[in-house]
Amino acid sequence: MQFRQQALSKLQSPEELDLPVRFARPQGWLVLTVTVLVMIAATVWAVTGTVSATLTAPGILTHGRGSYVLQSPVAGQVTAVLAEEGQPVAAGAPLARIRTVQGTTTVVRALAAGRLTSLVATIGAVVTTGADLAAVERTNGPHDPLTATLYVPATSAATLPAGAAVDLTVASAPTQRFGVLRGHVAAIGRTAQSRQRISAFLGSSQLGEQFSRAGQPVAVLVRLDTASTATGYAWSTSDGPPFALDSMTQATAAVHLAAQHPIDWLLS
Repeated sequence: MQFRQQALSKLQSPEELDLPVRFARPQGWLVLTVTVLVMIAATVWAVTGTVSATLTAPGILTHGRGSYVLQSPVAGQVTAVLAEEGQPVAAGAPLARIRTVQGTTTVVRALAAGRLTSLVATIGAVVTTGADLAAVERTNGPHDPLTATLYVPATSAATLPAGAAVDLTVASAPTQRFGVLRGHVAAIGRTAQSRQRISAFLGSSQLGEQFSRAGQPVAVLVRLDTASTATGYAWSTSDGPPFALDSMTQATAAVHLAAQHPIDWLLS
């Protein structure tokens, strides 16, 4: 009751009736104005702006025609290795000699022209029938262009548009010094790749296991952008590395997906 009487007395007192009513302090108006401006800017950006999205995937530089693995046709001991890893080889070129327990010698030859990417056979090694001896990448010659093969999760492959820009971080060229390798998506596989299929294409069971570890991926072909650099390809820096790129070099790709309006992105 005491507080009620004080309130009634204050209302009946005429001495403060001529004072203006203060609805908010200047600081409050400032905060309100800034908030309204931020909301207007956010609305405009949501309608007219775009959000850049990227998809990261592992990949490898190849000449695009695949590889094959040479296996020993007989059991015996390797008596000679006739080629060096990294060398080009012609179709039918001798790569190794194997002597059997009967004393006969078998010459293992390249099935098709290409580049010897892996050489397992060593002089003196004892091999069984069907043992891997070498892997050869098929090429038409030393001037065949390189491409990048990406292995993208099957659930993400459908979001990749043909022609999308790709930035490749190459294992042999540090990004901090040489930047990234530029390219564009040229083709997207229709079916998921099994470990055996990847191994057969790359000529390496280890790579087949590596690229299929998270499930069967889809192969995506990336055409590298050409330029007048030491590698012959375009980089985010002006020159890129001062050396040629080798096939079977691993890379990590960032594929730039189609830009979306933020409001569409939030609603999707």
